[in-house]
Order: sequence, then C-alpha cells, then structure tokens
Amino acid sequence: MVDPHHAAHWYPTAAYLYVLWLDALALAWEYLRRHPDYRRDWLRHHRRSPSLQAAQHWGLRLLEDPALDARDAHPAWQPGHATLVQLYPDDDPPVNAVPFAFWRIPGHKQLIHDGKRLALIARSPGRCRRFALSPGLYDGMAFVYAVRAGAAPPVGFTFDMAQAAPAAMTSPRPTPGALLELHTLQALDAALAGASLREMAEGLFGADAVATDWHTDSALRARVRRLVRRGDALMRGGYRRLAQLPPLPLQ
Repeated sequence: MVDPHHAAHWYPTAAYLYVLWLDALALAWEYLRRHPDYRRDWLRHHRRSPSLQAAQHWGLRLLEDPALDARDAHPAWQPGHATLVQLYPDDDPPVNAVPFAFWRIPGHKQLIHDGKRLALIARSPGRCRRFALSPGLYDGMAFVYAVRAGAAPPVGFTFDMAQAAPAAMTSPRPTPGALLELHTLQALDAALAGASLREMAEGLFGADAVATDWHTDSALRARVRRLVRRGDALMRGGYRRLAQLPPLPLQ
C-alpha cells in the first residue's frame, strides 16, 4: 500500500504529462531543479545580490527558482545551446525580403531577458523553438537568422513569416524517449520523497502490474531500479549533456 505521506506530489502520473513535450534544454532544467544542492544555493543567494559564481557552477548565467517547472521557468544556460537560432537585422535586404513578424511565429510565445539578451521561446504541440533577438531587430524589419558555427539548424527547422500559424494543431503521439523521461522524473521525485521501489512501481505502472509481477528478480522491479539510477545520474550532472554543457571537472 502506498504511503500517502510519500505520494502527495509524485504519485499522480497526470501531473507529469507536460514532460512529454519538453525539449532537451527544458528537460535539463527539470533534472537540475531537483538537485538538493542547487535548491540550497537558490535559498542562500536569491534574496541577496545574485551570485554569478554559484550560477556558473550549475551551467547558468543566473540562478532560476527551482519551484518553477519547465512550463514557467526561463533558465539562462551558459554559454547557450547550439540549437538556439539567432535573429539579426538584414544589412542588405532584397526588394522582396520577408519582414520579421513576431505574431506570425507559430505557437505560444514567451519573450524574456536572460541576463544578456532578449530571448524568444515559441512552443507548439511537439515542438519548442528558441531564438535570440538582436537589440536592433524590430517588427517589420528584414532579417536574417544564424546558428553557431559547427552546429546544424534544429531538426525540421523552418522560418516562414509568409503564413500565420494554423488555427488548430493536433499533438503527435509521444515518443518512447519522452515516456522514458516522464517515468524517470516521476521515479526520481518518489526516491527523493523516500518512497520504496514497490511504491514507485504502483505509482508508475499501477497496483495491478505490481500484484502480477513483483518479486526479488522481477523485470518490473529491475525497471524501476534503473529509472531511479538514471534520474539520480541526470540530476547530479547528467543534465549538462542535455544542455550541451561541458562536464564538471573531476575533484
């Protein structure tokens, strides 16, 4: 039987459905914000002058509130993800140049300042696009876009201002990889709350599955154990790979 004290926040799988549509940077934040040491750094520094050194240790420009999940948080990663698309005014535009049109960018848009520049996040079902806006760019101006040298544009990237976003969009089915991240984060939260492996299995896969297949050497038990190990590894530094950050130097 699941202990209600343990299950208060991690047990309902529905609370994790938003994870299915997160990109790599958003997933990196989900793992980092669960790190106990990061949470302590936030409590120690956020009420005083921002600590750049503390933020840089975690791969950020500024500390972000760990109480905010990836739907509301805007962590400013250092030095910036390779898939970030940078937008600039076109210094020599053709006569028929397509102008920058903020409201024609498909998806739900969030415009923020990350401590260094203006950033735009545009989310639509199954897709998250991130842009860095040049200070000289404004609506209606001819523009060019660029990605960091050596990096390919994001998979499936197009930037067409000629057509507005469709009125209705359907969500694609979640991938096996997305389901793995959902289960990993749920198992990690359960482990941090002190839940047992059996309690985790009931929350993730249901009481019926546990009643049918739960014993010392069961595949279900091994699966839950792997999820916990994976979540802990991602929280304790593995998130840096998702954010395309170098690993921390060995102590």
